[in-house]
Amino acid sequence: MADLFSNQVLAAALLGWFFGQFLKVPFEYLVKRRWNWALWFSSGGMPSSHSSLMVSTTLAIGLYHGFGTPLFALAFAISMVVIYDATGVRRQAGFHAQKINILVDELFHGRPIPQERLIEVLGHTPRQVLGGMALGVVIALSLYVFWPPVPSP
Repeated sequence: MADLFSNQVLAAALLGWFFGQFLKVPFEYLVKRRWNWALWFSSGGMPSSHSSLMVSTTLAIGLYHGFGTPLFALAFAISMVVIYDATGVRRQAGFHAQKINILVDELFHGRPIPQERLIEVLGHTPRQVLGGMALGVVIALSLYVFWPPVPSP
């Protein structure tokens, strides 16, 4: 259990994800001037917590274990898949949900039938992903400065 609490890469990952989710609420307030606390538990929004999680984890692996390791290469590859998915597939699914919701509204306009709306904020804009990536870099570098690696015996 002690290893779990001394795992700097895990700390970077958890901080990257936490701050990515936490900062969505104040960013939303700055843009729309309303508090939306539900953003703490949702996908989409600024910054991308997926990108922040993956970039902070990948950079921490490189800083603590070396950029030439197979572990860093694997983390980098997985990060690219997650970031591509956040800006590509999930964003397009959000656009499709918007269009389907418009069609349903038009088809059933004026008829009060229960219709569950599809979730439209699934993916991220490139700016949101870059924000998450920048947050991940800041978190991993800050952690590396304030919690340096322990030299091997």
